Amino acid sequence: MKLTEQMHAAAAEIWAQCLDHPFVRGIGDGTLDMEKFRFFMLQDYLYLFDYARVFALGVVKARDPVLMREFARNVEATLNGEMNLHRAYMQRLGIREEDVLQVTPALANLSYTHYMLAIAEAGGPAEIVAAILACSWSYAEIGSALGSVPGAAAHPFYGEWITGYTSEEYQRTNEALIRLMDDLAESADAAERARLTEIFVNCSRYELAFWDMAWEQQL
Repeated sequence: MKLTEQMHAAAAEIWAQCLDHPFVRGIGDGTLDMEKFRFFMLQDYLYLFDYARVFALGVVKARDPVLMREFARNVEATLNGEMNLHRAYMQRLGIREEDVLQVTPALANLSYTHYMLAIAEAGGPAEIVAAILACSWSYAEIGSALGSVPGAAAHPFYGEWITGYTSEEYQRTNEALIRLMDDLAESADAAERARLTEIFVNCSRYELAFWDMAWEQQL
């Protein structure tokens, strides 16, 4: 079994809860309160800065130039790819980037990003990808699931969010991360595989907590 298959199986129950979360279902059927979505976008925008920093630590920790470039591409994809979706929504909601930087990060947000950064500081490239992959992969699956809901991708407001995560570019970037995780863990022993899976599951738990935080608008 590939490590990513082991990871996916270990987090399956958590991801099912994410997919069935009222916040996620509200995006899919278009009923989500826009104030909840606004709260989410502000927190997620702050989150993505630290997400990019975790990738940047991969550039620092990598010794292989090819791997350095892979991490650097993901920094670029986050700052000038995924965050473009957020900036488009912020414009529609009348939010400037300087306004976002004045927002108080929610405790669930801080806890999640601090965990990822701590893992990245203490570990190497494999730990860094394990910490990052839960977010990337779960959003790819959520996007695909919502994209299969009739009419969801055509919603005048939430449709753009769905198509952003079902896009060929996002899905391709996520698939590359899955392959990278398996490549980095190719020679890992059972203990190392268990540790990487634990990191992945912990970050999946943080993903679920992030949806709870956004739904409750809890700082």
